[in-house]
Amino acid sequence: MGVTLSEKAAKHVANYIAKRGRGVGLRLGVRTSGCSGMAYKLEFADEMATDDLVFESHGVKVLIDPKSLPYLEGTELDFVREGLNEGFKFNNPNVKDECGCGESFNV
Repeated sequence: MGVTLSEKAAKHVANYIAKRGRGVGLRLGVRTSGCSGMAYKLEFADEMATDDLVFESHGVKVLIDPKSLPYLEGTELDFVREGLNEGFKFNNPNVKDECGCGESFNV
């Protein structure tokens, strides 16, 4: 199943990497944090680690460390605009509960 990007998210990431002038894809992971236990990590990757798991959507690579994959399996990362705000939205089927501020989750 893996992890996917929506077409809008892939386009946003590809445009940003092109503006940066470097990068191999988007690194996605989880870390222990927040009131619900886990938080997403999201950054642009300039190189791949030897243990990275690589998924590709709409021509963009998504790199995930093996420890994060069980928490992210089946996730679709979307890019949404709501009014004046825009950003990534995680559609993660593994989430059982989220904190009120939306910064952390648990599975």
